[in-house]
Amino acid sequence: MAKLCTNLYSVNSGGNKLLFDLYVARALTPQTAETDAIRFLVGTQSLKYDNQIHIIDFDDENNIINKNVLLHQVGEIWHISASPADKGVLATCYSKTSDSKVLTCAAVWRMPKELESGSHESPDDSSSTTQTLELLCYLDNTAHGNMACVTWEPMGDGKKIISLADNHILLWDLQESSSQAVLASSASLEGKGQLKFTSGRWSPHHNCTQVATANDTTLRGWDTRSMSQIYCIENAHGQLVRDLDFNPNKQYYLASCGDDCRVKFWDTRNVTEPVKTLEEHSHWVWNVRYNHSHDQLILTGSSDSRVILSNMVSISSEPFGHLVDDDDLSDQEEHHPEEKNKEALQDSVIATYEEHEDSVYAVDWSSADPWLFASLSYDGRLVVNRVPRALKYHILL
Repeated sequence: MAKLCTNLYSVNSGGNKLLFDLYVARALTPQTAETDAIRFLVGTQSLKYDNQIHIIDFDDENNIINKNVLLHQVGEIWHISASPADKGVLATCYSKTSDSKVLTCAAVWRMPKELESGSHESPDDSSSTTQTLELLCYLDNTAHGNMACVTWEPMGDGKKIISLADNHILLWDLQESSSQAVLASSASLEGKGQLKFTSGRWSPHHNCTQVATANDTTLRGWDTRSMSQIYCIENAHGQLVRDLDFNPNKQYYLASCGDDCRVKFWDTRNVTEPVKTLEEHSHWVWNVRYNHSHDQLILTGSSDSRVILSNMVSISSEPFGHLVDDDDLSDQEEHHPEEKNKEALQDSVIATYEEHEDSVYAVDWSSADPWLFASLSYDGRLVVNRVPRALKYHILL
């Protein structure tokens, strides 16, 4: 297993000094449109200094991390997401102070052209000048409240995005080379109390017409064509739901995680109870991510400072070691019952990673290499890991 741990914020002052107390970070995303180079984007969260987006390139051959830095001067970065169609475009949710109030806003940015593809900068090269992001447009939330996250249409041309602001779900069309965001449609949560979205994901299935959201302990599905609710999982978790993700190969399956320390897997056709529940973490679970190619591989990150890689093969699209869909399962069991007993693998925790010393707020898979993932903790430490080689070959062979 190749593994590399680097703190993003280090200076040479008679030696290498780690500035954990000055810079913190909680926003991480792969550069989604980049399918050749292993690349992640990290956003900082500092009150004292100008915030930055670090472009992280992992050199697989030499096992080193290269980085470039872009200034993000408008505020602390709470969430970051990359366009699925344009390597140079990304969106951030950030906080700023206005009239003695803290507001969380969202904007779409473009990085300098020369930084859109892989970098060859040495990890110790501090002589290069920091560049600035180009603002393409703001997602105007003055009438809707604080932004929680932005999610892109996964299979689209990078022109449709959804933002969640307090109790509003907003669908935007990016026009004029993404320099203008037009609000196409919206919907609102209705109910008692101050309802607020915490997270959302756009489904890659159903012709990209469905989005799932989390608010409090509830999961909801939305049809983006009518902005109407299509399913609701009340009390999905015992406490706040932090994150969710769609299975890339099984259209009705999604995973969720939350402050009850659990990760749950759901079939949206029958939401009365989860298909499976994991209880491996000892504190809030902030992130859950399906592997884009092999959906039995599940990543989770938690405030217990651990990253856990699980093999949920029993509810994957490859329960017998090769790709099958839901309709094939009953037929396969009927004609080859002995094969099922012989080949079905057990769900298990593959590995627990404990390189972090602070809460792990973000985990994600590389968009270029299905066997590689990154995790980010609040102290600014980025860790890049690989799926164990033995499991990789077991899945492939």
